[in-house]
Amino acid sequence: METLKVFAPIRRIIKYTFVDEMRHKSFAIMFVICAISVFLVRGCYQGNYMVNGSYLDAGTVVRALSKVTFHIIGAGVMVIAALLSMRIFRNDRNEGMLSCVLSKPIARWQYVTGKIVGLWVLSVLFMFILHSIVFLITSINLKIFMPEYLVASLLCSINLLFVVIAVLLLSLLMPDIVAFLCVLGVGVVGFLGDGIAATSHSQMAQAIVQQSATSPQSDLTWWKIVYYLWPKLLGVQQLASSLIESESFYGFGSLYPLINVLLYCLLLGALLFKRFRDEDIV
Repeated sequence: METLKVFAPIRRIIKYTFVDEMRHKSFAIMFVICAISVFLVRGCYQGNYMVNGSYLDAGTVVRALSKVTFHIIGAGVMVIAALLSMRIFRNDRNEGMLSCVLSKPIARWQYVTGKIVGLWVLSVLFMFILHSIVFLITSINLKIFMPEYLVASLLCSINLLFVVIAVLLLSLLMPDIVAFLCVLGVGVVGFLGDGIAATSHSQMAQAIVQQSATSPQSDLTWWKIVYYLWPKLLGVQQLASSLIESESFYGFGSLYPLINVLLYCLLLGALLFKRFRDEDIV
């Protein structure tokens, strides 16, 4: 009974946050534009593709294009989740909703939890619908069923949780747009870092490094430390997209991005609750 009393306010805040954000015209416009854009991509699945003088089979083409679309949708919805999150506290404060809610027997942690979950569920639903459009296109038009595509979409939801928590935390410490740009920068730097790391592991790059090296170098450098500790948003997307092509996992290295982002969510979540607990409510 006590548990129900604790979670009842959280459920109400989740519902209010979800419905309130959906009512905004900007959200509806973003959703319609994204849905139409994804739907228009169906033309790419119907062409003939030739590599090294031979035509690719439909299954290979569909899975390759679906994987690219998967990454574009995942990255795009992360940006949208950041946009939804950056003004949520300020809007509630300016409209008097924050004072009204906290004047009732609702703890601050319950309010923050409701906001996090509400924004996260809305973002996950947004992304899942876009991925479902791709799934329906391949299933109905091309008769190629990829249920793993939807599973991969759900796995990618951990990235959206990270974005929501990070933006909410930074929005308490700096202007909203700066909080948005900081989280956007984290994502861009992470994507570039993974790209550079992938390039450095190529055979050509390894050969150049070996020829230019005049003395033995340590395996552990500041660049590697930063690289492994940086939020692995792209790594989570790659882990999820590997399900589309039924690729195998190879030990801890494959799961590390997921563990990395989960730990960041816990750390940033703890900092968010602590910071909001000390926030002055006007």
